[in-house]
Amino acid sequence: MAKTRKTRLLSIVILAAGQGKRMASSLPKVLQPLAGKPLLQHVLETARSLDPVALYVVYGHGGESVRAAFADQRVEWILQAEQKGTGHAVQQAMPTIPEDHQVLVLYGDVPLLRAETLRGLIALASEKQLALLTVKLADPAGYGRVVRDRRGQVKAIVEHKDATRAQLALNEGNTGVLVAPAARLRGWLSRLKTNNAQGEFYLTDVIAMAVKDRVAVVAIPADTESEVLGVNDRLQLSQLEAALRHARATELMRTGVTLADPARFDQRGELVAGRDVFIDVNVVFEGRVQLGDRVRIGPHCVLRDVSIGAGTEVKANSMLDGAEVGPDCAIGPFARLRPGTKLAAGAHVGNFVEVKNSSLGSGSKANHLTYLGDATVGANVNVGAGTITCNYDGVNKSRTVIEDGVFIGSGSMLVAPVTIAADATIGAGSTITDDAPAGKLTLARSRQVTIEGWKRPARKPR
Repeated sequence: MAKTRKTRLLSIVILAAGQGKRMASSLPKVLQPLAGKPLLQHVLETARSLDPVALYVVYGHGGESVRAAFADQRVEWILQAEQKGTGHAVQQAMPTIPEDHQVLVLYGDVPLLRAETLRGLIALASEKQLALLTVKLADPAGYGRVVRDRRGQVKAIVEHKDATRAQLALNEGNTGVLVAPAARLRGWLSRLKTNNAQGEFYLTDVIAMAVKDRVAVVAIPADTESEVLGVNDRLQLSQLEAALRHARATELMRTGVTLADPARFDQRGELVAGRDVFIDVNVVFEGRVQLGDRVRIGPHCVLRDVSIGAGTEVKANSMLDGAEVGPDCAIGPFARLRPGTKLAAGAHVGNFVEVKNSSLGSGSKANHLTYLGDATVGANVNVGAGTITCNYDGVNKSRTVIEDGVFIGSGSMLVAPVTIAADATIGAGSTITDDAPAGKLTLARSRQVTIEGWKRPARKPR
């Protein structure tokens, strides 16, 4: 009977102490946004998906803003008061890591590493084997080089500034990501020296130590270069943004979504889409967005934390935030749905209409230049152009109720709290301050007056 391999407990150390001077920003590097989230947030989410026993973040002196940004997350914070290199950073976390753990080292400015890649790396590590993630580079300048012997076995990693001309010709770069047994790693870290071009304790030096101690080093390359790219300046940040955008667009199109232009698609959160969905150019998705079958999104829209039912069309330049939209609705162009908006099947919200904390029943329409705030609108209601629910008195917000079948004439002001009963008609230009009865026409207009002899003011001739 074959022996089953014992699963070792995992501790993850994320190095996030870099100052990021080349970012030219008052914001710490790991807090720079990528697809709407801090760089470090991407790394933390990937790390948590690996089910570690403990998660350590090594931060630098003055990095209290990093801790504050993640105050609600379960993280062991480790201060590296003096930045003496990557090896020194990992040393700071080791005192609290048990001897029988595997240690995975990640970086707070390398946000696109996939969990699948890391699981494969972890599976290769053992008490007698160190696993190292490398990358084949078109331009390896600046990267440490992976040096192999004639049999292809890893011998060492040489940093770019310390490499010979022959070593600089190598195109296999070190990503810095490794998995090692904690007991062994602790010993290797204690033996690190600073006799190198930068006068730092290099984590990469543990590779040569492992080889010397006859611990096998297994190196596997990442699938793509973009997966292991780090961020040192805003140009690199923009390159990662483009890489992530491309990856998400590719994944989405493989599920059956049509993108008018994948290069002009921006997903900054979780997007779930049904079949035959069409997304036009320059649409931004934030938070969690769910699109039903056959949904069409026009150009230049922003959708944040919304669900949209099958067959609905969102026309150009509309903004939807915190809304629930039913099937077969029509929205926009230039519409705004704010948090708390709920549209039932077949509802229409047209150009320059704003809806906030309100519900529209099935078949109801507000097609032009209207504000519906704190309103409950029934089914088959027609809201004329220029209608406003006056819901705020400067202190309190009150609700407007418009029951089924109501017709609201254009230019009407509905002063809440007020109820317009079923099948009522409100004459155009009315200001309604009292409840309107069902099935009747209600008007609230002052008498039209023409002032004889009145003249418009004129400028005096110069």
